[in-house]
Amino acid sequence: MGSATNQELKGIMVALITPFTDDGSKIDENRLKTYIERLLQAGVHGLVPGGSTGEFTTLSTAERKQLTELCVKYAAGRVPVIAGTGSTSTQEAVELAKHASEAGAAAVMVVPPFYDPVNYEQLTEMMSEIHDASKLPIMYYNIPSASGLTLTPQQIADLSKVGVKYIKDTSGNAPAYTELVFGLSDTITAFNGWDTLTFYGLAAGAPGTVWGAANIIPELAVQLWEAISVQGDLKRGRELWQKAWPVCKFLESHNYAAAVKTGIELTGQPTGGLRKPFVLLAKEHRDELAVLLQNARVKTV
Repeated sequence: MGSATNQELKGIMVALITPFTDDGSKIDENRLKTYIERLLQAGVHGLVPGGSTGEFTTLSTAERKQLTELCVKYAAGRVPVIAGTGSTSTQEAVELAKHASEAGAAAVMVVPPFYDPVNYEQLTEMMSEIHDASKLPIMYYNIPSASGLTLTPQQIADLSKVGVKYIKDTSGNAPAYTELVFGLSDTITAFNGWDTLTFYGLAAGAPGTVWGAANIIPELAVQLWEAISVQGDLKRGRELWQKAWPVCKFLESHNYAAAVKTGIELTGQPTGGLRKPFVLLAKEHRDELAVLLQNARVKTV
């Protein structure tokens, strides 16, 4: 099962939702399978389960392991799976990363502890332990708004010494991200993870993006990647981005996971809603999103 570990990470990597049964009590395996198949048919290049969009903070440890196993099984080697394995304790983060390695994930995405911020020395030690236990490359999930930890681009690049090969940058800090892409790319590979900066990240030469909106607009996301990153056609890229950007802006203006799941429901795919205390968006916001999706030529129900 470990054959996926040498798969290259690039392109449109979807920050996956976690579909639940209608009562929210467990992960809905059939929905997840159907959903992954839909994304792969659209041509996405990777799956990133168990992150913020995947509501990982509401999942039990057993469910997080189950989610990784299912995603690897349903991807069936067609695209790499980058499993979200961050935790507020090193012990659990190590356990999840080790499990992800055994399950066949290509890499692990690790958010630093997000209640009490760690210092840089503690972070470095934690990443080192995760890497030593799992032997998988780490994608550092840089999200200062949630972790309370703001690192310089050089500090992020220096994490490469302890197994951090990639970064998902959800800082929204374009100048710092540019430094990672242009100045430090020989040390670490920087993927954009801030929706409204996706066009900029690809145009700047990032080798890919970890993108929540791609749950709802996978075809458009892949077309954007093809235009900018494969064909170097910025004019076409701008036309596509004009459709995608309003959707991205909307998602960032609401509870993100709720907005993404609401968008998926609008395309006719049941998600089981969110785990409480979170819920799908209210009707007025749902209607607003429906219009944005229709403008982006996405079929809605």
